[in-house]
Amino acid sequence: MPDIVTLTLNPALDVTTFADEVVPTRKLRCDEPIYDAGGGGVNVAKVARVLGASAAAVYPAGGARGRQMSGLLADDDVQEYIVEIADDTRECFTAIDRSTGKEYRFVTPGPELTADEQERCLEALVAAASGARYVVASGSFPPGVPGTFVRRIADVAHKVGARFVLDSSGDALTSIESGVFLVKPSLDELHEWVGRDLPDTATRTAAARELVDAGVAEIVVVSLGAQGAIMVSADDAVEVPALDVPVHSAVGAGDSMVAGLVVGLLQERSLRDALALGIACGSAALLTAGSHVCRREDIDRFDELARSR
Repeated sequence: MPDIVTLTLNPALDVTTFADEVVPTRKLRCDEPIYDAGGGGVNVAKVARVLGASAAAVYPAGGARGRQMSGLLADDDVQEYIVEIADDTRECFTAIDRSTGKEYRFVTPGPELTADEQERCLEALVAAASGARYVVASGSFPPGVPGTFVRRIADVAHKVGARFVLDSSGDALTSIESGVFLVKPSLDELHEWVGRDLPDTATRTAAARELVDAGVAEIVVVSLGAQGAIMVSADDAVEVPALDVPVHSAVGAGDSMVAGLVVGLLQERSLRDALALGIACGSAALLTAGSHVCRREDIDRFDELARSR
């Protein structure tokens, strides 16, 4: 059985291409597109496999894009639990301008999940996660799924005896009240959550610990973008700065960070070393185009660097 099972309620067929210059109106001659299976939990599972952990991905899929996505994910050696749905899986598009290095990302809302399809996603999660050590819900919720659905995912994780990790946004993030082992808000999301400005490490740590003390999560990881991240529990608070790496594409970097965090905890690393592995995976993802999975050799060298800082 896999150690890590992810749930992605809004997966995507990710399409990435390069153009010499991205400008309005004119036809843009692009490279052959790169296709990847994407979406929060799908990306987490792919990177967990790169790190050598056993991982499975639960996700709804429909139409030709859903079938194509499944074939691509099989190449990443991720066990799949696919819930067939009536509507088509979404497609997200990224264009990278070679002249500036800027990335233009076009993200569609995704198909609406019916009540029956939502139930079948939970049933598939129970089947996949029996015996797993971590259940990870990552990514946005599609139309038709309320933010409070996250509580039912937490209940499934509790039922199968797994630790629940959440990386989402909006109502799906702030609807949680308990039952979460680790949650990873961005600084902006934490600011909105607690309702006040968080200008420095001390205020950010205090806000994260408020969530821990309230029983929302045992661990809160606050991603700070170019500043790195902080990781707060009831007994500890650690910070790891970002690494200075060239950015080819930021797609999937946050998901890669989550994978590193979970695998680091699975390896029983200290909080700081688990966060360092998360930073290393996120940094390695910046070197690859689109949501293409990062390379183990990049992760290993960044991990050593992050732990030494």
